Amino acid sequence: MSDQAAPGTIPVRENHRFDEAALARHLAAHVEGFSGALTVRQFQGGQSNPTFLLSAGGKDYVMRKKPPGQLLPSAHAVDREYKVITALRGTGVPVPRTYCLSVDDGVIGQWFYVMEYIPGRILTDTLLPGETKASRRAIYDDLARVLAELHKVDYAAVGLGDFGKPTDYIRRQFQRWAKQYEASKTDDIPEMDRLMAWIPDRVPPRDESAVVHGDYRLGNVIMHPSEPRIVAVLDWELATLGHPLSDLAYNCMNYHLGQQNFRGFGNIDLAALGIPSESEYLATYCRHVGRADIPDWEFYIVFSLFRIVAILQGVYKRGLQGNASDATAIERGKEAVAIARETWAIVERRKKS
Repeated sequence: MSDQAAPGTIPVRENHRFDEAALARHLAAHVEGFSGALTVRQFQGGQSNPTFLLSAGGKDYVMRKKPPGQLLPSAHAVDREYKVITALRGTGVPVPRTYCLSVDDGVIGQWFYVMEYIPGRILTDTLLPGETKASRRAIYDDLARVLAELHKVDYAAVGLGDFGKPTDYIRRQFQRWAKQYEASKTDDIPEMDRLMAWIPDRVPPRDESAVVHGDYRLGNVIMHPSEPRIVAVLDWELATLGHPLSDLAYNCMNYHLGQQNFRGFGNIDLAALGIPSESEYLATYCRHVGRADIPDWEFYIVFSLFRIVAILQGVYKRGLQGNASDATAIERGKEAVAIARETWAIVERRKKS
């Protein structure tokens, strides 16, 4: 495949190189129809698990693997990614076909899996420049629809009944990300300390369970090459059984962030662009998933922004250590401080209302 036909790929980064001949031998033995000389390029992005384009015998594949270096416990779970993608094949959620999983460090040094390459567009700018007003609306409508399809999946029926604990997701996630944040901490962020004291006492009593993606956003889906519809959902590392409103709130965090932080909408006139307001987006989701209302919405927003700060702090630390899979890791990680401040400001405004 030419570089032009594979946008977003670069030569494999120095600290992410591996034994390509060993990988080729493994794929020849475990992937039906794999043959020919293997060429490898790395996708720019994939802050957590580095992602590679594999080309051989006129076919293209995608490989996701754990990053090199010392890793945080329970992080970079490529085996869980493989399991959920495989299980969701054939549901209303568009996912790539999976081919093989290796949990043997002896092949290329880290666990990895290989899946289908799906051509299309990855739109990282949430304001969708270059799209028409109508296509922007259609893209966001489909983003809400696909998330609703995920939350409607009967997880026991597709073999994901053991994919996580179906209760008390918020408290468990809070404990996980508080620990991850502390393990990745480089400098004090006072607002994070305040959030970690505020959140546990305000968890809503109503519990729900669904397959949740954990990082569902525009940049983690592949759009059709020419149509405003999603052809694949990517990056399932954080997927588990959990509370669907937490997943939805994470997906809506751009409505609560400034443009300078994680591509938030800030004070942009969304109607002029054709992008739905948050209330319109939520209404679309509710219509597709079959909900009448969304209680305690502000709590889920605060909690989801807390999670993104913890994630970005981990990205930042890996960047300092030189193990990040994206050259912008340090720049992106520094956004953690600003987002923590904006999140605590939401809490402060709530206290005054």
